Amino acid sequence: MSNPRVVALGGGHGLAATLTALRTITSEVTAIVTVADNGGSSGRLRDEFGVLPPGDLRMALAALCSDDEWGRGWADILQYRFTSTGALNGHALGNLLLTALWDRDGDHVEGIKRVGDLLRIQGRVLPMALDPLDIEGTFNTAYGRKIVRGQVEVATTKGRVEVLKLIPDSPRSTPESLAAISAADWITFGPGSWFSSVMPHFLLREQAEAIAVSKAKKIVIFNLPEPDSEDEFAGFSAQEHLALIQKHLPDLHIDFALADQACLNQSPGLQGAVEGCGGELIVGELAKSPGSFHHDPGKLAPLLRHIFN
Repeated sequence: MSNPRVVALGGGHGLAATLTALRTITSEVTAIVTVADNGGSSGRLRDEFGVLPPGDLRMALAALCSDDEWGRGWADILQYRFTSTGALNGHALGNLLLTALWDRDGDHVEGIKRVGDLLRIQGRVLPMALDPLDIEGTFNTAYGRKIVRGQVEVATTKGRVEVLKLIPDSPRSTPESLAAISAADWITFGPGSWFSSVMPHFLLREQAEAIAVSKAKKIVIFNLPEPDSEDEFAGFSAQEHLALIQKHLPDLHIDFALADQACLNQSPGLQGAVEGCGGELIVGELAKSPGSFHHDPGKLAPLLRHIFN
């Protein structure tokens, strides 16, 4: 398929890797970004101004910048973080720019578009919702049942997740995001922090319904395993991540799933689980380097191009 319309769902570094790969294949890329971050620069700006957390949106914009001196130069500037002993310490310049536009004009979608125009991005970036969200998780831990609230807290709690939900439970979906899902030829999910960047897209009811009825083909990109990690991935396999999606959207048909060989070593039943969703599992070398848990966009791109064609 020539220049397919692709919607990529996620947040953070995982979504940025997917977008970097997709931009080499098609100009019709729409990134729909989770807006539940409550930590770092994003959390501080969200608390002070009541705006969407800008960090994941900034990373998506930078990933889609024009591939020339102008685009790459501005993307580098947006990613720049201040280092000081004052109030600006840790803030990314792009976060401040987005917040300034939102605070002045009160329009999140238009503010993101204006920064995208500055970077001459290939595609577009949209927020998942028009309200800043919180994630609440109920975990079965070694010390009993525990309920935590906030993206950072959910991502770092140790235990078996039982329930995930958004707060507020009925936020305003972004109309442009719903329209993009409806018009898409392909939709990708992941990689990324599964509970806090990927799953929110299935927790927002209106968006989950749009995904379920969309005629687009669906691709899941599984995380690379982090067996010794102290974060949310420890003890959670790709197969369990897929089961979590099915729990919230049981009728979701998956056409393809991409996984590194290391995922199969950790999840020997993954192929059967993917086939149970109607999909085909494609295994390849996806890590940036041996042992890395970051996806290499240069390795993702040919696999995605092969699927699209």
